[in-house]
Amino acid sequence: MIRKNALAGIALAAAAALSLAACGGTTPSAENSSPAGPTDITVYNAQHESLTKEWIEEFTKETGITVTLRQGSDTEMSNQIIQEGAASPADVFLTENSPAMAQVENAGLFADVDKATLAQVPAGFRPSTGKWTGIAARSTLFVYDKNKISEDELPKSMLDLAKPEWKGKWSASTSGADFQAIVSALLELKGEAVTKEWLKGMKENAREYKGNRTAMKAVNSGEIDSALIYHYYYYGDQANTGENSNNVTPYYFKNQDPGAFLSISGGGVLKSSKNAEKAQAFLKFITGKKGQEILRDGTSFEYSIASGVDANSKLVPIKELEVPTVDPAKLNSKKVTDMMTEAGLL
Repeated sequence: MIRKNALAGIALAAAAALSLAACGGTTPSAENSSPAGPTDITVYNAQHESLTKEWIEEFTKETGITVTLRQGSDTEMSNQIIQEGAASPADVFLTENSPAMAQVENAGLFADVDKATLAQVPAGFRPSTGKWTGIAARSTLFVYDKNKISEDELPKSMLDLAKPEWKGKWSASTSGADFQAIVSALLELKGEAVTKEWLKGMKENAREYKGNRTAMKAVNSGEIDSALIYHYYYYGDQANTGENSNNVTPYYFKNQDPGAFLSISGGGVLKSSKNAEKAQAFLKFITGKKGQEILRDGTSFEYSIASGVDANSKLVPIKELEVPTVDPAKLNSKKVTDMMTEAGLL
């Protein structure tokens, strides 16, 4: 909950219809309202809005630096930054999934992240280039109806879902940035031929739902046997009423499988920022101990990854997930959307 005395530093976003929503099919907003007074930095935010508001509140309280927040989806925000180029009013860009960060990086629009900030984030949770950094993470999760799928019938690999025996038995939200990040990891790990074949099998086998939460709810109600989502949809619902998840069972692929992919949420400072020092300070704050504790103790149920802050105790520890090694700087959202379009999934 945001305290009233912190609201002066935050400008909320007005609604705009988007075709790609990263989280659960919600419609993010993209227009900026006028702040109550002059602000120091502007954040283009594709992270959970409530989480970023909590970060901003505490950051402004500690530093006096005020922040304008502009909310949107991963892809919408990255495309807008690229379109705006050197004229972008954004100082900081935050995402839920890393392909949008790689897109902005490949356009040459990020400044180097301060070394002190990079030092707070283990190497496995940030790109090798140092042009942006991880700020949180989310794990791929397979949820299923145990009354329809027994343990010995579970897929050993995410790749198995393309086999004929899984026709009509699983679902996903293919239009969102969440799922496209999973496919981006598959492309990086297994190459174009394997990814193309898997997408072909998915077209044959899977049912499309609008949003991860909707797909999980369909499993919960018995409408579909299983779904490929991110972990926090399940844990967030369990922490609330459980009404959309009490009848589903979570399953992690592990074994460095593509289905064990851990997606990195990113943060970066724009090269064009006229307030670079303050923008770098904000990025250092959210990857610092206080920022990561806010993440851990909040309601997003994403993994805290930096400054030695352990993740929420209700989550499966990252070390037990046996995730594959993927350099997030190499995830190619444009290639993936082209391949998914070719496969008839977009």
